[in-house]
Amino acid sequence: ESNALFKNLPPKEMAMLRKAAQERRVAAGTEIFSEGGPGDGIYAVGEGVVEISAVVGGGERRVLCQLGPGEIFGEMAVVDEMPRSATARAIADTTVYFIARPAMLELLRCSAELAFWTLQEVSRRLREFNRAHLREVVQAERLAVLGNFARSIIHDLKTPLTVISLSADVICMEGVTVERRAQACDRIRKQVQRLSDMAEDVLDFTRAGPLEAGLARMNYGGFVGGILPELRTDAETRSVEIQADSPPAAVEVRIEPHRLQRVFLNLVHNAMDVMPLGGKIFIRFHADADEIATEVEDTGAGIAPEVAARLFQPFATHGKRHGTGLGLSFCKKTVEDFGGRIWVRQLPRHGAIFCFALPVAK
Repeated sequence: ESNALFKNLPPKEMAMLRKAAQERRVAAGTEIFSEGGPGDGIYAVGEGVVEISAVVGGGERRVLCQLGPGEIFGEMAVVDEMPRSATARAIADTTVYFIARPAMLELLRCSAELAFWTLQEVSRRLREFNRAHLREVVQAERLAVLGNFARSIIHDLKTPLTVISLSADVICMEGVTVERRAQACDRIRKQVQRLSDMAEDVLDFTRAGPLEAGLARMNYGGFVGGILPELRTDAETRSVEIQADSPPAAVEVRIEPHRLQRVFLNLVHNAMDVMPLGGKIFIRFHADADEIATEVEDTGAGIAPEVAARLFQPFATHGKRHGTGLGLSFCKKTVEDFGGRIWVRQLPRHGAIFCFALPVAK
């Protein structure tokens, strides 16, 4: 009678309920029903606490909820006649009231209000379980991302740290020539720069999107003209030539200069990585009244179809032997933070062509 589902029943139906309800006393730790057992009726908690649990993926038993006095459980047995989908266990010495399915169905036939309240209770319980399941799914996805992140970073840290350690040993050895010491110092400097680039990738990727007030209005032609010499110098060290097919239009865009410079660096470095023996990078610009588009094309082997769909996913290195797998994800995030879009296109007998477009500032 204290249960919200039954307490407002008319006297006739309440009398039927009292007659149908079977009081059962359950000792602490005892199963009331088990998962897969027959769905033979509905229960209401009189005193004590009942724990509902189920076996989830991997064979792990997960507690779904705990119920106290006045709450019902096992209600799905009345609805679907299916085996129990969970296990109910008394946590403390508990008194429950059991109503067999035929008696409960008779009550529902006699009382439209009870049928409606039962439907509401089933709906409420399903919503609660859905919310709990969604929270667990989100948490599992976060843990999976964290695991991928940790594996990627730790794996990529090992190589430069090993090179630094070995080079330091060479420097400390007796009888080493000045030339070998200089080579070891140069290797250390390069690996420190590599570690710095990796840290920058991680920081850039995890940084929150910029506020509108944090974007600077800049001449795109002037911005690109300022970074091209640095890109060319960097490329020359790896026997790669950068050709800007046409000067960018002198339109204004709203950007964070440092982050957009990192976009160019990531795209150019990716292009250099696929051309270990050298090659060319073509940078092109196209503008209209609404946006300015930039293309970065290399003379590498192009992008495999099975890779194209995952290019901008975090931690995807696509066969590269180094890197965090965050470079293209950062590019996508940055361009979209600036109100733009980024994509890749492929042409026969061409290398990879990465494109991004930024809106023209009004």
